[in-house]
Amino acid sequence: MAEKGTGAKTRKRLRFRTSLSGKVLALTIVFVMLGEVLIFLPSIANFRIQWFKSRISQAEIAALAAEAAPDRIVNDDLRTEILKGAGVSAVSLKKGEKRQLMLRDDSLHMVEETFDLRPGMYYNTVLDALAALVRSEDRTIGVIDVPPNMSGDLIEIALHEKPLSEAMRSYALRILLLSIVLSLIVAAFIFAALSRVLVRPMQRLSSNIMHFAGNPEDASRIIVPSSRSDELGQAERELHAMQTELHAMLQQKNRLAALGLAVSKVSHDLRNMLTSAQLISDRLGEVKDPQVQRFAPKLIGSLDRAIGFLNRTLKYGQAREQAPLREALSVRDLAGEVLDTFALGAAAGLRFRNEVPAALVADADREQVSRILTNLVRNAVQALEQIGGRGEILVTGARQGSVTVIEVSDTGPGIPEVVRDRVFAAFQSAAKSGGTGLGLAISAELAEAHGGSLKVARTGPSGTTFTLTLPDPPVQLASRQARKTNGP
Repeated sequence: MAEKGTGAKTRKRLRFRTSLSGKVLALTIVFVMLGEVLIFLPSIANFRIQWFKSRISQAEIAALAAEAAPDRIVNDDLRTEILKGAGVSAVSLKKGEKRQLMLRDDSLHMVEETFDLRPGMYYNTVLDALAALVRSEDRTIGVIDVPPNMSGDLIEIALHEKPLSEAMRSYALRILLLSIVLSLIVAAFIFAALSRVLVRPMQRLSSNIMHFAGNPEDASRIIVPSSRSDELGQAERELHAMQTELHAMLQQKNRLAALGLAVSKVSHDLRNMLTSAQLISDRLGEVKDPQVQRFAPKLIGSLDRAIGFLNRTLKYGQAREQAPLREALSVRDLAGEVLDTFALGAAAGLRFRNEVPAALVADADREQVSRILTNLVRNAVQALEQIGGRGEILVTGARQGSVTVIEVSDTGPGIPEVVRDRVFAAFQSAAKSGGTGLGLAISAELAEAHGGSLKVARTGPSGTTFTLTLPDPPVQLASRQARKTNGP
């Protein structure tokens, strides 16, 4: 158990180090320490200069004391005490052109390096300070400056460098400890502020994304945006919109899946019913009545198409359309069949006009084009029924190069403005209560399968016109050359 607890703590520490919070804390400490280093360098250089100036001031007082002695004679013991108190080995003053050695230790060695502290003579103070900080051997150095009490024009002292190095190291240690304490304090405040302002909101975003990914269909997992007006607030609002849209899409797909299953079940039973109706219609075709003989073939053809469509639906498990089986078909005859079907049960005030040229031939799938025209005419009939069942439905056609253009027009009230932008979207454009909104979506899909299109040419209070374009299939150059070679 102890090993498990230790392992869990170790993993937790590792996660913290690699987490955003751990990185923010580490970077905060690093940058604060870097700032302290940038402050430390001029600070240690200034400490060295002030240490020198302190010795200069004490040395000047020592020189003045020696000058005030009778006959300017100082015995050895007194000279030693004065130099020791000033912390120097020699002092000289320059007045005018005269330079005078005021005090000197008998054990003074040769000066190895001289530093000038006069204004404008500060060169490489930081580098000199760092060199003195790390130097371990003792040297005798000289320092030149202007006397602080103006006892002369120039004062020059000689002293040992080791006390300076020790004082600088002591000062650096105090600065280091203070920097560490300040860095930790400042880092803690910065970390707390960044954690509250940035890290926690970002962790909330990431955790919500993972939580939502576990079950996107659960609406309770959609993030609730905060009132922040910055980039994180915008990210929360965009994430909320994306999750809401994804949730709606999944719901719609689930409904479509359920609908597909229901359609398969209904199609199975409906196929059996239509098969029975087909048998009856076949017997009906044997009746000699002229009216029966006129409409029986159309009834049989409609039942055959319905049964064929249901068989394909059951075969694929969904209403997936097969590739068009193209043939040369008379557009006028096909339009006439569709219009006659609707004319049978239409209101007395509805007029159906077929003005497709008799010579217009399209290279297309008969059954699929029939379904397109059926959907368009049905929508037109429903639109006219909304205004009392009076009006006209017109089908026209023309040839434009290698494209067959068919137009279906009505004099109805036009497409409602609320659905104009999504008229070809499934389940979005039902013309009346109880409609599925699938007719135009299916028709557009069938037109695109032919390489063509179905569009709203115009719509308004005076009526609506749909334009169906059916381009001829491309002819391979090799096939065309082979036909020319072999003859017609």
